[in-house]
Amino acid sequence: MTVRIFKTSFCVGIAVMIVTIAMFMSVLYSYYSEQTAASLRREADYAARGIELSGEEYFNDVSFENRVTWVSADGEVLYDNEVNAEEMENHSDRQEIIDALNTGYGTSVRYSSSLSQKTVYYAERLGDGTVVRLSAEQFTVGALLISMQQPLIVVIVLSLLLSFALSARLAKSIVKPINEIDLDNPVDSKAYDELAPLLSRIARQNRDISAQIEEMSRKQREFTTLTENMSEGFILIDSKARVISNNSAAANILCTKKDMCGEKIIEIDRSREFRTAADEVLEGKHCERQLDLRGRTYQLIANPIMQETALSGAVLLILDVTEREQMESMRREFTANVSHELKTPLTSIIGFAELMKDGIAPYDDVPELAGDIYSEGKRLITLVEDIMHLSQLDEGYGGSERENVNISELARDVIHRLAPAAQAMKVTAVCEGENVFIRGSHQILEELIYNLCDNGIKYNKKGGSITVKTDDKGDRAVLTVSDTGIGIPAEDMDRVFERFYRVDKSHSKSIGGTGLGLSIVKHAAAYHNAEIRLDSRVEKGTTVTVIFPLTEETASV
Repeated sequence: MTVRIFKTSFCVGIAVMIVTIAMFMSVLYSYYSEQTAASLRREADYAARGIELSGEEYFNDVSFENRVTWVSADGEVLYDNEVNAEEMENHSDRQEIIDALNTGYGTSVRYSSSLSQKTVYYAERLGDGTVVRLSAEQFTVGALLISMQQPLIVVIVLSLLLSFALSARLAKSIVKPINEIDLDNPVDSKAYDELAPLLSRIARQNRDISAQIEEMSRKQREFTTLTENMSEGFILIDSKARVISNNSAAANILCTKKDMCGEKIIEIDRSREFRTAADEVLEGKHCERQLDLRGRTYQLIANPIMQETALSGAVLLILDVTEREQMESMRREFTANVSHELKTPLTSIIGFAELMKDGIAPYDDVPELAGDIYSEGKRLITLVEDIMHLSQLDEGYGGSERENVNISELARDVIHRLAPAAQAMKVTAVCEGENVFIRGSHQILEELIYNLCDNGIKYNKKGGSITVKTDDKGDRAVLTVSDTGIGIPAEDMDRVFERFYRVDKSHSKSIGGTGLGLSIVKHAAAYHNAEIRLDSRVEKGTTVTVIFPLTEETASV
């Protein structure tokens, strides 16, 4: 702005100088021309009076400053003070001579472009009809300027310097109050009165902008808080596939730097599924893909952001669906296993019943077949009950309200109930330890202890033993069930808690096992936030330790 004001004022100064010089030269030239014409008229009057009084002798006694020519009425030159009159041509065609003969006086101007001069003529008619003419040479405007070039140059240079200095000073003085305006508090600034409406408007805009910035900052903080507390990965990209925003979860999932802004989305993960999703969403299509990263399964959901019909960007969500996929896989496996396990006893029952219905089985074998049907029916009921228990545990339903349960007393009751089975297997079952109370579901805890003790008896050896021990460790309660049974091979220890998994399938079926006992134990422990530890050696026995937390938080559940 300072430069523009300087240029404008400087140009105005130059223009004023040029106009002033032109006007001065015009006035000067006009004045000079008028003085020349007046001088010629006076001399012409004097010459006319002298000629009328003295005739041609008048020219011998007088000296003229300008050229004098005396012309007869027919145009013949009678006298000239500079050129021999006899050598001069007839002047009857001269305009000033013609005007003087007709009106009494005449003037004319003739230019010489080669000499940059003009000649001014004034003619006056005498009483005898002759004409006296005076002429004077005068410079043209251009010649006058050339003759005055030195003082003009000095004036122009001084004028330019003065205009430069004054323009610079003026520009700075004009701009200084504007530059000193406090944009944060414009109404308090000491500027020109003419700027008051503008400063008031700036103040209003400052308030509006501050409010908008504060609102945007608040929304940005809310957005950041929301996205940073998401366990799902969030990535926002523009129409050119560059990342605009992302949260930490996305960076952790994709194992890249925390701030991905400015990165090309296809350079973050080069897997085929990720690239396909990015390409499709940038074409304006909704897309879902499954990613397998470092042993976990993620679902990638990509949605385009449209403004009218144009694509302005896209949102990518990355959800960890590992547990869901595992649960789905377990559900399919569980369904298949349930179908198989239910089908086996039902097939046996139908087969035995068919033999009895068709009368194929001998009469003496009917009681045995009925016993088999009864056994398979009981096994079927046990299997259904175990499945129902697992379903309830999966849904977090304990069957009863949580209460303070004495697991030592509960273990003694379970051993008492299993005494007939222990006697049949010639297994000694004992309970040890002090009374320990935990807060939990009486029914689920009973199922947990029952299944551990039942397995310890079923998979024991003749003459073996099973010991149930409870212990209070202050911040936790420990339940230990040890047996001297057949043990579990090391390669099977990681899977024994899976549903329907059996280490020895033939032995399990012969003793009526469903393959769900330890799975129920696992879910029951999880229901009470307990930890299970398994220690087993083949033909040496198995020890299962369940550790229940006794923290204030657990007790208040």
